Amino acid sequence: MITKIDNQIALFRDEFDKVRTEIGKVIVGNEEVIDGTLVSLLSKGHVLLEGIPGVGKTKIVSTVADVLQLKFSRIQFTPDLMPGDVVGSDIMHETDTGEKHLSFQKGPIFTNILLADEINRATPKTQSALLEAMQERSVTVGVTTHQLKPPFFVLATQNPVEMEGTYPLPEAQLDRFFYKLRIKYPESEHMHEIMNRTTTSTEPIARTVLDRDQIVEMRETARNVPIAPSIQDYAIRLTLATNPGNAHTHPLTEKYVRFGASPRGTQALVVGSKVNALVNGRVHVACKDIRSYFLPAFRHRILLNFEGEADRVDPDDILETIMNDILEPQK
Repeated sequence: MITKIDNQIALFRDEFDKVRTEIGKVIVGNEEVIDGTLVSLLSKGHVLLEGIPGVGKTKIVSTVADVLQLKFSRIQFTPDLMPGDVVGSDIMHETDTGEKHLSFQKGPIFTNILLADEINRATPKTQSALLEAMQERSVTVGVTTHQLKPPFFVLATQNPVEMEGTYPLPEAQLDRFFYKLRIKYPESEHMHEIMNRTTTSTEPIARTVLDRDQIVEMRETARNVPIAPSIQDYAIRLTLATNPGNAHTHPLTEKYVRFGASPRGTQALVVGSKVNALVNGRVHVACKDIRSYFLPAFRHRILLNFEGEADRVDPDDILETIMNDILEPQK
């Protein structure tokens, strides 16, 4: 039994490292973003990528699709995009005999990996077309519900600096993203490597290393990783510390936060920690796994009050303080 578990861990790490290595052939730096994207995929979650134009948001998504043998679709979100352009619609057809009938024409959402490029440029009505798909993995058109084949993984990008012509995502949709990952501006040495790779006659290409069945199996392996009650309690206390008005509320939360993370955030924290434990060769969750993805799991789930907005408080600063102040369980 122990040998079988060890083999599963070794296989999980090996396959994860293969994907990470292949993506690294194309993407320079951004290791935390790449790891966070893969952890979210293996946790049955979705990712919101945020960064200024030109830092490689779309390139990261397309490279992930290249490495995984999955169906890939891209939607460029614009103000004139309609919900039917995303989910599909019923189309009238006429037979040779003149009989007319309706048939459902599937939209680009019927895929495995969906790139929702510049998602905050579409109207709220179109943004909401993703809500059911992201949570229930299904699409309802009229009175008919269509199931999406697993795995279904949404990678949405947004630009944080442009405000004109954009529609901020509502809290209900933000909460459906497993992680919010921020892509930083590359450092000097990374800029040199980017130039070396992209300004010559040939650019690096990532090969496919994982297929659908392997991804589904890795997902099931991660879900079966045990977590001790004390570690789970630590994740819950961190969540409660972000919510005002309870016994675990942190002072910064009371001052700057109107609404904190939901139970869905705690689920993201726990499941992501299970994947992280396997990646690091452990078959149990430790506190350091919880802390590793605390910011990506919670930063988009913190809703600031008026004082927090006025003082331009970054939710990451609040979360880092909470993580430093909340005591880990005694061993």
